[in-house]
Amino acid sequence: MESVQAIKQRFEIIGNDQVLNRAVEKAIQVAPTDISVLVTGESGVGKESIPKIIHSLSHRKHGKYIAVNCGAIPEGTIDSELFGHEKGAFTGATQTRNGYFEVADGGTIFLDEVGELPLTTQVRLLRVLENGEFIKVGSSKVQKTNVRIVAATNLNMFDAIKKEKFREDLYYRLSTVEINLPPLRDRKDDIHLLFRKFAADFAIKYKMPTIRLEDAAVELIQKYQWGGNIRQLRNVAEQISVLEQERNINGPLIKGYLPNIGSNLPAVISEKKKESDFSNEREILYKVLFDMKSDLNDLKKLTMKLMESGNLKDAKDEHEGLIQKIYGENDDDEQDIEDLNEEELNILQIPQNSSKEKEDKYYFAEEIEEEETLSLQDKELELIKKSLERHSGKRKNAAEELGISERTLYRKIKQYDL
Repeated sequence: MESVQAIKQRFEIIGNDQVLNRAVEKAIQVAPTDISVLVTGESGVGKESIPKIIHSLSHRKHGKYIAVNCGAIPEGTIDSELFGHEKGAFTGATQTRNGYFEVADGGTIFLDEVGELPLTTQVRLLRVLENGEFIKVGSSKVQKTNVRIVAATNLNMFDAIKKEKFREDLYYRLSTVEINLPPLRDRKDDIHLLFRKFAADFAIKYKMPTIRLEDAAVELIQKYQWGGNIRQLRNVAEQISVLEQERNINGPLIKGYLPNIGSNLPAVISEKKKESDFSNEREILYKVLFDMKSDLNDLKKLTMKLMESGNLKDAKDEHEGLIQKIYGENDDDEQDIEDLNEEELNILQIPQNSSKEKEDKYYFAEEIEEEETLSLQDKELELIKKSLERHSGKRKNAAEELGISERTLYRKIKQYDL
């Protein structure tokens, strides 16, 4: 068995990071077997190297190795590409075509961006993993294949499973062994090594002197987040090699090639902020409405006490705290509470010493309750209108933003005749 260092040199893998070394070591260990492997990691970390290592060290190394970018194939043709099709199976199928699983029989298939596969294709792939069987598009004949599947994804597979975008049973069949590659920002000591390798390659390619980084420039690239990982670092090295006349690169010069150098925050933070703007606005509005509801309930209690007692002075003494909560504290202690309540009772058209029967006493509470309900309905209607306008009438997106089901939103739209 070849050593980790020998394999890294053979496949031009640069770096001495412990997590990277462990990933290469796992690839070497799993290669002689036929179990499925799932390679995970962010876009641009070099996941395509792992399946090549596995294939070259396996007993299938003399068979075919086919790499398939699942995200680049249209949904309507992915089944035909992977499993083949019969003549006349669909418009444009002028002849029978063998798919990748038939062509790679006895070899290895690398399914890059496997998380982008449609659910219908996932079912077909699961059958291949379970018993090696597949059916061409437009055919009823079951065919057998003997392939080793290595898959890769930059998605969080558990989130995809939770959102029902990826089958859980397929995930566990693909990830018998999972190999994770670390992002470049976690391999700070490897960043300069990679840059020097890329700079030397481009110097040969473009027949020019190799660029070199000064200490300040090295410090900058080691602190940078590298959202595009190794792919972005290679791109920066190529730009500088071609565009700069000066071969010694200092800190201020390299800053111009590093976007958002002043921010150490990942871009996803700002995206979440944008998504949550309307949500925060809605939460504030709900809080205001609930506070209003509490105040209205307090006002109902005070009104009922006044109606039942018929004595404003006693009601003031007994419920002074409640009155202050509703109307605030008065600087003028001599203000006559009777005048205040008489004015309110006049507005409600009820005498101060009313002796109506019990059912009439609840007249005001019912009116206040009705006004409160109408207010909440108005706010709900306003929120629904605003969300629908924001999403150009798309009910699914509006329902997600409002935090309700699409069915509930549809019922509300019918209720308010929107």
